[in-house]
Amino acid sequence: MIATVRADMKASDTRDRIIATAERLYRELGYQKTTVADIARELDMSPANVYRFFRSKDEINDAVGHRLLEEVIAAAAAISSNGATASERLRAVLTALERFHVERFTVEKKLHDLVAIAISDNWPMVHEYVVRMDDIFAGIIADGMASGEFRKGDPTTAARCVHTAMIRYAHPRLMVECAGFPDPTLDQLVDFCLAALRQR
Repeated sequence: MIATVRADMKASDTRDRIIATAERLYRELGYQKTTVADIARELDMSPANVYRFFRSKDEINDAVGHRLLEEVIAAAAAISSNGATASERLRAVLTALERFHVERFTVEKKLHDLVAIAISDNWPMVHEYVVRMDDIFAGIIADGMASGEFRKGDPTTAARCVHTAMIRYAHPRLMVECAGFPDPTLDQLVDFCLAALRQR
């Protein structure tokens, strides 16, 4: 039993090391130029050994993308439960999301490309990310409805409306394509969404 647990822990550690190494190489070379052989070389193992943990390069891409999106979800979840008003939390989450995506595009361009492809090709992890972010928005909005800060309604539908309205500031490709159109600003769009939630 103990040997099995240790083996599982070792396998999990190896998977984590492969993902972390792949992410670093993706930052440096880009995910399309990075090969399984490159990842194996960095870890001082054979490509065959990497394939023991990931059946394909696509699985590694998915694992790295999932890790990147988990960072965003964790940050949003932390903000959503910080004790501020619903309006303040919603604004803070939306601002943090925009900041994450801008930083990835301007500083981590090669990682931005991976996320953009994942969204365009509708990878399963993207659907999971959207659902989880909708849940975070819905939780904040439900709190606002309960406190009387927002008008009563269906928090799930309201969350999806806010998420859709903010897509220009959250979708990697749209952020690039809309960069030449300065209006509305992020603050203006957040103000609009908050006004819609409060309107009676």
